[in-house]
Amino acid sequence: MDAQPHLQWPFLDDTHRALAARASAWTAELAALRAEPDAERATRALVRSLGGAGLLAYAAGVGGRLDVRALCVLRETLAAAWGLADFAFAMQGLGSAPIALFGSEAQREKYLPRVAGGEAVAAFALSEAGAGSDVGAIATTARRDGGHYVLDGEKRWISNGGIADFYVVFVRTGEGPATKGLSAIVVDAGTAGLDTSDRVEVIAPHPMANLRFDGCRVPVSNLVGDAGRGIAVALGTLDTFRATVGAAAVGLARHALAEALAHATTRHQFGAPLSDYQLIRAKLADMATAIDASALLVYRAAWTRDTRAERVTLEAGMAKAFATESAQRVIDEAVQILGALGVCAGSPVEELYREIRPLRIYEGTTEIQKLVIARALLDRNGKEGTP
Repeated sequence: MDAQPHLQWPFLDDTHRALAARASAWTAELAALRAEPDAERATRALVRSLGGAGLLAYAAGVGGRLDVRALCVLRETLAAAWGLADFAFAMQGLGSAPIALFGSEAQREKYLPRVAGGEAVAAFALSEAGAGSDVGAIATTARRDGGHYVLDGEKRWISNGGIADFYVVFVRTGEGPATKGLSAIVVDAGTAGLDTSDRVEVIAPHPMANLRFDGCRVPVSNLVGDAGRGIAVALGTLDTFRATVGAAAVGLARHALAEALAHATTRHQFGAPLSDYQLIRAKLADMATAIDASALLVYRAAWTRDTRAERVTLEAGMAKAFATESAQRVIDEAVQILGALGVCAGSPVEELYREIRPLRIYEGTTEIQKLVIARALLDRNGKEGTP
């Protein structure tokens, strides 16, 4: 019996199936990497290992193209093995995609091969204290001063903050109001005026920091795309990667189901295994159904992006919202089935419980995804008329 029957779905081809096998083989190396207790050192080690295995080439978009189905296959496989491995891979992609999709040839040559080889850690710096879902509220500024931009302000909750070798930073350059006056600029770590020392602790440990810019000068050549077009860079990047968040959620949920199945078939209560009881069987059935439904939405969105449309706002929004919310429920049910073992610190499902929660927030909360989906539906109805 095929242990991963979803890989045979027509959304994927043989190259994606081979890639899944490569990634699964690589996860055998994770035991040694998991022994590192420090999340920052572990993330850097994961990036080096992923780069050495050739897997980061898919995240970096070398050549200016991103295979979203490959990204989803990799994120699902890595998340099922270890949430931090998925994080290390995903942030390499999110931090370098603006350059891959919108950067100059010189920027691509400078940064992307290093990201792909695991030699440079990337970061995507969008959020601020007053600008999360409301990107138009970004207050960090970059004023033109001759051949440089001078950055001032703060960014909050930046993944890979403090360990990244470069940051793609979204700033206000003032070409227009709200989102019309934003730009994306690459800031190298170590640049004078950049402070990354304010670390942030989160429930699923991974590197995160608040960034402060105080007269931070970077060359104008570090501008990604056109000045005042930063919102297009941000949304183009997120639209590409949003379905992959759903893929990571599917991976986490598959791991939770595997743990629940193993426990239900070996744990005996009242003289019978838990799997003999109808209520447990109902939970397992609902979990499996939710996972497959999520995967169908995820790979539909990825296939559409790769083969049919440049923008998949509707499809990716559905995939991200449904898969992350479903995975939260699946993992919660796994905790319930395992009982006390499910809430013991360090147990697999307890780790999964902490790992899944941020996915419902980052790269667009579930609530924002619902607004995005509704807007896309209304726009489509307006263009095509009332059926």
